[in-house]
Amino acid sequence: MSTLQNTSSSIIFLLTGVPGLEDFHTWLSIPLCLFYITALSGNSMIVIAIVTQPSLHKPMYYFLSMLSTTDLGLSISTLITMLGVYWFNAREISFNACSSQMFFIQLFIVMESSVLLAMAFDRFVAISNPLRYASILTDLKIAQIGVAIITRGTFVQIPMQVLLKRLSFCHSHVLHHSYCFHPDVMKLSCTDTRVNSAIGLTSLITTAGVDLIFIVLSYLLIIKTVLSIASPEERKKAFGTCVSHIGAVAVFYIPLISLSFVHRFGKHAPPYVHTLIANAYLLIPPVVNPIIYSVKTKQIHRAVVKLLHPSATKN
Repeated sequence: MSTLQNTSSSIIFLLTGVPGLEDFHTWLSIPLCLFYITALSGNSMIVIAIVTQPSLHKPMYYFLSMLSTTDLGLSISTLITMLGVYWFNAREISFNACSSQMFFIQLFIVMESSVLLAMAFDRFVAISNPLRYASILTDLKIAQIGVAIITRGTFVQIPMQVLLKRLSFCHSHVLHHSYCFHPDVMKLSCTDTRVNSAIGLTSLITTAGVDLIFIVLSYLLIIKTVLSIASPEERKKAFGTCVSHIGAVAVFYIPLISLSFVHRFGKHAPPYVHTLIANAYLLIPPVVNPIIYSVKTKQIHRAVVKLLHPSATKN
């Protein structure tokens, strides 16, 4: 009877803040709110700037708007539960709500990885074949890439969602994060989760893993092309157009790899280590990406300044 009840949609999970630091959740909510404000405002301004400024209607900035939109989605996916836990100690979440949150978190993670790959391809075409850049990356082609990114992310999640609904939860229902994380939920199951783990690992490898390989290959080709340029100034300029993207790749993949290592090899690490790295994994890219592009990309910097201070750009 218990198993039947625990496989139904009526199951309730309990979310957790930072284990061992429950008394400091109110204080921890302050930097957390600042992170969310920065992520939401920064990415929103970039999207609005690109949409409203005709000078930014170019392939590079279209891909940047996709990245910012994905970061917005990732931030919103965790916003309610994380602030609910830290502000109001609202820990309960239903199975269906938990499943939906996992779907959107994983969807936006896969989409972000795909967008970073598309941006690497954009930089490769711009540097290796600048004369054909506009004819290769047309508006139609960019729209098709955007649809492919959404479709890929959605279809990757379907097997994981189907297998998740077949699990039974007959022991503890306490999760170790302030949002629903797929490996965390599977650990609570009292049934065999080897297929779920295999599908999850396969999904990670065939998306983020494959994307990273192609990103690295793209930059090897970019380096080869740039080194063939005779002028040092042209080399510096070419590499300069890649700095922001390299930063975005680093802030996405370093926390992802760190979290994977901690979950597989850090079983004896304090619980708060897992929580902090998992939170960093979801919060750092949406917070840092708009800062990187606003500082390192002059066109974006000017567009954001114009958006915030319209009168300043008229002088």
